Amino acid sequence: MITILLVDDHAILRDGLKNILSFEDDMKVVGEAISGEEAIKLAEELAPDVIIMDINLPGINGVETTAIIKSKNPNARILVLTMYTHDEYLLSALKAGADGYLLKDAPSEHVVDAINTVFRGESMITPRMTKKLVNIHLQQTQFKKDESNLTDREQEVLIGLVEGLSNKEIAEKLFISDKTVKIHVSKIFKKLEVKSRSQAVIYAVQNQLVPMR
Repeated sequence: MITILLVDDHAILRDGLKNILSFEDDMKVVGEAISGEEAIKLAEELAPDVIIMDINLPGINGVETTAIIKSKNPNARILVLTMYTHDEYLLSALKAGADGYLLKDAPSEHVVDAINTVFRGESMITPRMTKKLVNIHLQQTQFKKDESNLTDREQEVLIGLVEGLSNKEIAEKLFISDKTVKIHVSKIFKKLEVKSRSQAVIYAVQNQLVPMR
């Protein structure tokens, strides 16, 4: 059973999410928060498997709340669900440690898929926002040089992460096992000094570690 904490100050959206998730046998909403402060408290008390986080909250916003929760529990899985498509919100949320970034106009099945994805420890960035990351990269002129010393195989796995592929899809693409992919992902995190797939994607794009198509 995947336990879920909903963080949004709009009751109609929380009710809608609860209705969607009520049809999933392996998911259960265990708490609701209408502010960042309340979310931080409930995240510690309930230790939910996944936290669905809005950005526009009264008091502490969702980005700051995400950073605080992650600082207290780096293993917390946080899926940002927002209406904002602006570059700065996407980058701020991912840098704060969010494991996923989904737009509120996403179909209900995409929300369910995203919850499952971040619960597995993988990242979920809606394709439209992934393209924004690439565009941000193309608009930048100065970045740090890569000092990560990734192996050729780790580079291939990193490309898969940037493309939004799951561990299974990367394994199939490279003809290796899921377990081997997990090992490579762990080594990539260590070398890039990041804590999540989404942070690895940002680092890779900003530091030109992968070819941009």
